[in-house]
Amino acid sequence: QVQLVESGGGLVQAGGSLRLSCAASGSIFRINAMGWYRQAPGKQRELVAVITSGGSINYADSVKGRFTISRDNAKNTVYLQMNSLKPEDTAVYYCKQDVDYSGSYYYRPYWGQGTQVTVSS
Repeated sequence: QVQLVESGGGLVQAGGSLRLSCAASGSIFRINAMGWYRQAPGKQRELVAVITSGGSINYADSVKGRFTISRDNAKNTVYLQMNSLKPEDTAVYYCKQDVDYSGSYYYRPYWGQGTQVTVSS
């Protein structure tokens, strides 16, 4: 009953920028942490950035200083601003939101469909 829809991926040259968005809809009582992950072919999915409901943020070392995560609770949306993109950033990017949909205070992870980000050199 909860769906996450991602947008903003695409093809960009090295040094360029993209902004990803992920909006949740459906039966939502409360959302705790929101985050972004990425996965390149043949590689393990890795955490890119996470932001808690209290505003605490953590970034992967590889993106620190270049990417910025933010959230809009009124819109149930998490964003990822990506600047100074490098070819090694090429991957499918997935958003995740931990959602309590019934007021039980038990949070379940919901994943977006993934959006392709390709950075050319």
